[in-house]
Amino acid sequence: MQNFERLHALTKEELIGLIEIYSKNWLAMDGVWFQSIERKYGMEEAMFHDGEAWKRFTVMEAKRIKEFLGLPDRAGLEGLAKALSLRFYANLNRDEIRVEGNTLTYRTLTCRVQQARERKGMEFHPCKPVGVIEYAGFAKVIDDRIGCKALSCYPEVTDPSCCCSWQFTLHE
Repeated sequence: MQNFERLHALTKEELIGLIEIYSKNWLAMDGVWFQSIERKYGMEEAMFHDGEAWKRFTVMEAKRIKEFLGLPDRAGLEGLAKALSLRFYANLNRDEIRVEGNTLTYRTLTCRVQQARERKGMEFHPCKPVGVIEYAGFAKVIDDRIGCKALSCYPEVTDPSCCCSWQFTLHE
């Protein structure tokens, strides 16, 4: 049986369960390579490589989701909202998306990465610098008119009601 034949044989519920497993596996792999560099070379070196990886991955992910959704070149904030909701880890974290006028606010309410690091007694991942690369790069693929800034993200937490918060602005 070919791989895709196996997938076609699964029920909708089984496919959803498999997507959850794939998402967890992807996130675990992301953490495993990061922690390997962190242990051997320190946080600064791990963050450098994390940023380099996200510069490339976020563009690939956004292009594939954009194509899957059939979004136009300039999909606007509504297109960004749809695309953000389908990111690989979107089904693992609880999040919230609000669109008001020419801005979209994306808030991660629970973060599996930070929860795992806390559970292991590790310092939180200082995700803001990489998050800027990740979210700004993702948004630019969806619509090149969209700018991004961090509102609250470790280590600069300004909103303790969420794990991180990002603002996307559509510049016409």
